[in-house]
Amino acid sequence: MQFQSASRTDVGLKRKINEDALLDRAERSMWIVADGMGGHESGEIASAMVVEALDGSITEIELGPALRQAEEALQQANASMVEMMQGDRKRKMGSTVVGLIIADDGRYVCFWVGDSRVYRVRDGEIRQITRDHSLVQKLIDSNLLSPEDAAKHPDANVITRAIGADDDLELDHVVDIARPSDIFILASDGLTCRVEDDEICHAVITANPHQACDNLVEKVLSRGAPDNVSVIIVRVV
Repeated sequence: MQFQSASRTDVGLKRKINEDALLDRAERSMWIVADGMGGHESGEIASAMVVEALDGSITEIELGPALRQAEEALQQANASMVEMMQGDRKRKMGSTVVGLIIADDGRYVCFWVGDSRVYRVRDGEIRQITRDHSLVQKLIDSNLLSPEDAAKHPDANVITRAIGADDDLELDHVVDIARPSDIFILASDGLTCRVEDDEICHAVITANPHQACDNLVEKVLSRGAPDNVSVIIVRVV
């Protein structure tokens, strides 16, 4: 399969350092977004560790072996972060991650930890592929909170899983089949907390990936951008 892809990341208006890290490897059919946490320096280091670990470890083109390599790389990154924080109670370090790998036969795997997301747009309709590892998602699943009220909840930014948060790392994944003209959007919560799903859908179907990335990031910045924002758009051609 062939792809058109583009990426952009920007610093939130209240930030000095971009704690997000991106990997746009269309030639390897692999795309990654990592959103670092723990303060400016620690967050930047954490997201970079995640992206570098995945970039250097995923060599397989078959989805099963590639997913195993991704999980091993993330387990190693997780162990490294936990070790770096030992002996320093004040230091916090972690990162969310979301990744997409598409095989030559069109099958794809999406894997994630945290609340960075992957969407797929098909036939003009947008669907969220990932499921947030967050407190508000747990409340939604328990019918204690409506999806419409989730963004306004005071704990909307509390996540329940992250690389570096615990000795044991649990990775979720989904396997499916991509079709020509499908569009995938990988994004940190800096995008999804400020831009609605239908706005994301409109942006990616009315512009090429480069223009859509710019349009979405500029929209976030115009709305205050309290957090860093990162987005990758992949179009199957």
